[in-house]
Amino acid sequence: MSVLGRQRKGKTGEAAAQRGFSLIELLIVVAIILIIAAIAIPSLIKSKMSANEASAVGSIRTITTAENTYAATCPATGFSATLMELNTGAICAGGQGILDDILGASDPSFKSGYQFTYTVTAVGGVNTAFTITGLPVTAGITGQRGFYSDQTDVIRYSLTGIAPTNASSPLE
Repeated sequence: MSVLGRQRKGKTGEAAAQRGFSLIELLIVVAIILIIAAIAIPSLIKSKMSANEASAVGSIRTITTAENTYAATCPATGFSATLMELNTGAICAGGQGILDDILGASDPSFKSGYQFTYTVTAVGGVNTAFTITGLPVTAGITGQRGFYSDQTDVIRYSLTGIAPTNASSPLE
């Protein structure tokens, strides 16, 4: 037992010197992790922008559908005066709860990295037309394309993140 104990003592000193990783091994592992991150992060940002753009298109569809529902429910008013009206129903009680608390919380409203701006055109006291524009809060980071729609329910876009118009390309 004493021989075994001596061997352990002798090997303990050697084992203590060999435990853990050398600085070069740690630097290599860190470099590999950084290379993987450099490859993955741009793809992650692009997929986040695509998700935000898809959400923006869905939000514009929701708003245009809500506007048509409001106009049918409240024919004396026509389209709503603000996006908040589609949530609160302050002007026409039939408009209450048509739009959710996120898109109908304020005007302009913000959702998934996009800002939605709503404008309405009134003729003879009745709101006869509207436009909704969705632009990325930070072009190239939260989204790349800008979106637009009006009472025709056709969604149009611009590739540069600037405000599209009804002459812009339609979304297919």
